[in-house]
Amino acid sequence: EQLLEGFSQYLAPLQHMSLALAELDVLVALADRAASLNWVKPQLVSQITVDIKQGRHPVVEAVLNSPFTANDTLLTSKQKMLIITGPNMGGKSTFMRQTALIVLLAHIGSFVPAQAATIGCIDRIFTRIGSSDDLAGGRSTFMVEMTETAQMLKAATPQSLLILDEVGRGTATFDGMCLAQSILEYIMQTIGCHTFFATHYHELTELEGKIPGVNNYCIAVKEKGDDIVFL
Repeated sequence: EQLLEGFSQYLAPLQHMSLALAELDVLVALADRAASLNWVKPQLVSQITVDIKQGRHPVVEAVLNSPFTANDTLLTSKQKMLIITGPNMGGKSTFMRQTALIVLLAHIGSFVPAQAATIGCIDRIFTRIGSSDDLAGGRSTFMVEMTETAQMLKAATPQSLLILDEVGRGTATFDGMCLAQSILEYIMQTIGCHTFFATHYHELTELEGKIPGVNNYCIAVKEKGDDIVFL
């Protein structure tokens, strides 16, 4: 009790010191990662754009036994949505997540895992990735997916970044494809924000050229002997 009483008169400066040490701890951690993992300083601009050269996923890169396959990302006013197709395990989700992480790191003042990056003002990042049900709430995997997607579409603005991974897969193929295309069209025609849209519905790739701002990207693979190399 005597110790606490003695400290009480110094409470305010101790709290200020704790806040300063916490901030210093974060900055030193970010600086250490930037120096040891070969990260670069991003250029922040007022335009709504994401231009990343040879971007990498910092977590996946750290656990891989082989070199990480880096990729470029370009989102502009004329190229707002990327429809991403390719095989399972090809890297579609990794590519989308690494972009979201790089945008987030740039906005908190960190260096980023890339050769170069120009990042515009993104107000929020929305993701619809993975599948899970809500048994206690009586909601199926499909219901959870649709509810989360609806919340994204209501809250997103033209300055947002949306990441949707295989939306519509939890129901019949035709119904799922109709839902995916409707969501895609609503995003581009009503919201107009930057979006990654990974899908196995290859029919959606026909929308390139029909809806302004929609572009197709495909994750490439090649055979090497008895192995498959993901590019």
